[in-house]
Amino acid sequence: MEIHISNEALIWFKDEMLVEDGQYVRFYVRYGGSSPLHDSFSLGVSKEDPVDVGELTERENRKFFVEERDLWFFDGHDLYVEFDQILEEPSYEYKK
Repeated sequence: MEIHISNEALIWFKDEMLVEDGQYVRFYVRYGGSSPLHDSFSLGVSKEDPVDVGELTERENRKFFVEERDLWFFDGHDLYVEFDQILEEPSYEYKK
């Protein structure tokens, strides 16, 4: 599993979530909602330090990660974080 962050999504994280140089963004599994991969589970996002990193990518010294315990959610898919121009927020795609 790999995490891919588009340039436009990176700008959103910097401007809207105020992710600064050296900070971490965690993608995590939350109960509720749905996703293309699992009913009753969806992807959450928070700014926090890692405990047990399962996957990590870095863009402009901002670190994006998934904890080891949440890797099951991706079921062998990579996470692509893009930016939805209409909704003006990140969008998430899962690709093998």
